[in-house]
Amino acid sequence: MVESIARVRHIRVTPQKARRVVALIKGKQAEEALAILKFAPQSASEPIYKLVASAIANARVKADKDGEYLDEQDLYVANAYVDEGTTLKRFQPRAQGRAFQIKKRTSHITVVLSTPEVAETAEAGKSKKASK
Repeated sequence: MVESIARVRHIRVTPQKARRVVALIKGKQAEEALAILKFAPQSASEPIYKLVASAIANARVKADKDGEYLDEQDLYVANAYVDEGTTLKRFQPRAQGRAFQIKKRTSHITVVLSTPEVAETAEAGKSKKASK
């Protein structure tokens, strides 16, 4: 019954490229997601690997604080998404005195890890609301 969230903001990876990597780990077990990210060839996999590892550590700390038992094998990626961050605008000189704008995009990445009990209670709460 542990849910942990880890976020990284203003990471210098375009959101489109980061979403490709995040799609690989959605719904997977946390340890399996780390293994996938470790061997993924995309450059965005390194910061996302660190983020999932941080979410696992957050879950461990939260469980210790609440006095609950946590088996890290039970954690899975309940949700992971990428939002667009600020865009750094730079200019590159071009021919005949012109300037070409370069947009260096950033991302905000969020990973939510959960144990299966949290997911079951959340679904039960949604079904009660839907039946009313």
